[in-house]
Amino acid sequence: MPVFLVAGLGMCTPVAQAASCTTQSAMQAQERTALASAARGMLVQVQNGDVNGLKANTLPAVAADFGGIAQSVQNLSPDIKAATITVDTVYDLDASSDAAGAQSTQFFCGSPVVVLNFAGLPPAKYALALVHATGVEKPQQVSLVLAQVSGKWMLAGFFAKPMINAGHDGLWYWVSARKFKQANGKWAAWIYYRMAADLLEPLDNLSSPNLQKLQQETDEVKPTDFPSDKPVTVNSASGAFQVTAVDTTTAFGGLDLDVHYTPDPTQAGQLHDPPTARKQVVGVMTALLATHPELKDAFHGIWVHADQGTASLFALELPMDQIAAGR
Repeated sequence: MPVFLVAGLGMCTPVAQAASCTTQSAMQAQERTALASAARGMLVQVQNGDVNGLKANTLPAVAADFGGIAQSVQNLSPDIKAATITVDTVYDLDASSDAAGAQSTQFFCGSPVVVLNFAGLPPAKYALALVHATGVEKPQQVSLVLAQVSGKWMLAGFFAKPMINAGHDGLWYWVSARKFKQANGKWAAWIYYRMAADLLEPLDNLSSPNLQKLQQETDEVKPTDFPSDKPVTVNSASGAFQVTAVDTTTAFGGLDLDVHYTPDPTQAGQLHDPPTARKQVVGVMTALLATHPELKDAFHGIWVHADQGTASLFALELPMDQIAAGR
């Protein structure tokens, strides 16, 4: 779910204004309790789908454009309605004495140092609360950026992310990525590293030694033959195919590789005949597994889409054992 912040908040730029950060262990008990209580109360409103109540606790500048947060709350509420809410970590972020108009503001928190970066932050006192909603099928981590107005904490930013994917957390994907890396399974390692980062990073503008280590390991295994800015050619017995995107999906329950390719005019014509279309798509699957055999152990199956523009001409999902058997 996207992040929504008071006007001007975002990723940092090269010029930064330092401000002070107080970790929860260094806070006065009364301040820590008040901050945690405010964050927990907002999450209870999200649990109950109380959009109007949450809006009333939101900074006016953010509440004026509340549609995105409202949609996120409506999407999240059913998943965490019965969840246990735990305020995992809070940070007091004091930028009240900073000069107005700073390009960016950095907060250095604790030891080992956690760094928070914000762009165009107006002078004020802020806080960050990292909250976990657990004990449900789809546990979530929610990051709340709060601003203090007349002694009251109000919502200034909202960001929610899953804590698990296909039954596993970020640490599991990190450990598994290292195993694939050691076995030279670069595609599986690269995808698993990115999944680990997505699950372990509560905010894009938060950095820590562990997250930096994860990014370094991810960069070390980035494959040169993985489609990103341009297609990658995959050769099979049925011909050469231009694979344009590779991602993951749990649409069929297990963790599948989600593959898109663009057929040439001859291949597109073959897709009008279902048996021939199936053979063509299975050819893409077998070619990928022949080139990257570690994918068999990393994923439940492969879902392949033959695309023409924004339309899908043919799509097929098969479990790995059926692809390997040629069924």
